[in-house]
Amino acid sequence: MNKKLLGYLLFFVVLVLGFYYFLFRDTDKWKTKLAVISYVKPFHFTNQDGLPFTDKDMLGKVSVVEYFFTNCKGICPKMNHNMKKVFEQFKNEPDFMIVAHTCDPERDSAQRLKVYADSMKIDNRKWVMLTGRKDSLYQQARSSYLLDDPKNNVEKIEDQFIHTQFFALVDRDGKVRGQVYDGLKQPELDRLAKDIRSLLEEKSGTANFVNGLFNTNPK
Repeated sequence: MNKKLLGYLLFFVVLVLGFYYFLFRDTDKWKTKLAVISYVKPFHFTNQDGLPFTDKDMLGKVSVVEYFFTNCKGICPKMNHNMKKVFEQFKNEPDFMIVAHTCDPERDSAQRLKVYADSMKIDNRKWVMLTGRKDSLYQQARSSYLLDDPKNNVEKIEDQFIHTQFFALVDRDGKVRGQVYDGLKQPELDRLAKDIRSLLEEKSGTANFVNGLFNTNPK
């Protein structure tokens, strides 16, 4: 009797496991997902073609985010050289883009960003360079992408300058995922490429909106 009962229990367990396997086998439920570390807050900037670019333009795309400035002679050329190698790996992916922000908007007008973009021979539709108000650009770096210490915003904005080699990764729903990636270290660039591929293969969920805007509270 006990053996018979045990047999029924084992059959039931196998049946339940089989049910859940067939239910979720074509979804991402079985996969270990990259952590959500932040959310993209609403913004309105101008791209290198002089056109408006907002947080809504990132929806549906897996985006790599960086901050740089055009007359930088230090880390920026190295960062963008490495970013271009990342871009070359995914340039044919329709849902991939790079979103680069200037950290020197007083000098980096849309026209200047356009000249810089053209010198790099990049696809302006898939690699956007943004300018705008300095305080808004810096707020995004700190509160959305976690690329700079939020405590730095207590200083006067005119005395601030962000100069970071880190990249952020954003999924199709406006969630900042994984970690911040050092754009000067090959192992972290390799990790970034792997995580980009993971997000491209991940099915989009429901974007986190509150009154039409991104939810700023990770769950």
